Amino acid sequence: MDEIKKQLGGNLRLLRKNRDLSLDRLALLTGVSKAMLGQIERGDANPSVGTIWKIANGLKISFSSLLAAPVSDVTVIRAEAVEMLEEDNGRYRVYPIFTFDPVRQWEGYRVELDPGCHYHSESHGSGVEEYMTVIEGELIITVSGNDYTLKSGDSIRFKADQPHDYHNKADQRTVCQMVIHYNEG
Repeated sequence: MDEIKKQLGGNLRLLRKNRDLSLDRLALLTGVSKAMLGQIERGDANPSVGTIWKIANGLKISFSSLLAAPVSDVTVIRAEAVEMLEEDNGRYRVYPIFTFDPVRQWEGYRVELDPGCHYHSESHGSGVEEYMTVIEGELIITVSGNDYTLKSGDSIRFKADQPHDYHNKADQRTVCQMVIHYNEG
């Protein structure tokens, strides 16, 4: 987790400086307090997934661009090297595997939901789509008030520019692969 906090803090500071934003202005844009933003930049805070989304949406950038490390032509990512982010008292875990690619406009994650997990996600911004495939277990996704039940091997695509929910009502862990695509326009 320390590496993610360090990368997040450095990226946030660089973005803020490149845009000539004060912490006060960044707080207004994101809805995250100036104190919290300062702690994040110093690597002293452990922000929630929701807080990182607020910052990304406020800056109109992808979630994982805040977590991105320099990329080479070939990248092998070992499972043990991917640092986890969690919500819902640790029952919702996100592993940022492929950080935002500005050319292709996407990022990829492994997501794990323990039994009983319910995670509410705010809108990811205009034109954003999510693609999810359930690898194991069962997942209920609620979009526009409609529930979609997915089992192992099932996939879904939906417009993520609206609030949506993930539920694991089964008695076993659910594992998914998620791609978030940032459409132009």
